[in-house]
Amino acid sequence: MNDPHVDHPSDVESSRSFIIVEIIEYVPNSVVIKTIIKKTTGNVSVVSFDSGEALAEKITAFDTFIQVIDGKAEIRIGGKSTVLKTGEAFILPANTSHIIKANERFKMISTVIKSGYEGLM
Repeated sequence: MNDPHVDHPSDVESSRSFIIVEIIEYVPNSVVIKTIIKKTTGNVSVVSFDSGEALAEKITAFDTFIQVIDGKAEIRIGGKSTVLKTGEAFILPANTSHIIKANERFKMISTVIKSGYEGLM
């Protein structure tokens, strides 16, 4: 489990179309995160995982919408494993420990929306 390589800010231009799966590359032995939009109310990132890589187990304060756009991802929450294929999506619930792992390389979109939780903080 390597620390991810994070690109900030995004070089994706507003008001222009793009092909999401093509804006991030696979990097050997790495997890790469490219932020598309980052606001105080949330963010959208595209992430690539090389085979065998994973993000360290963590707990996030907000729900996270994950959509696989290439390959297959394994998501583990509380010991239960779910495999997502290209085109499939999953909502990681807030305040739950989870691991995202690549048994084979994959790319995903991660969307975090922070609004709606103001009263809980």
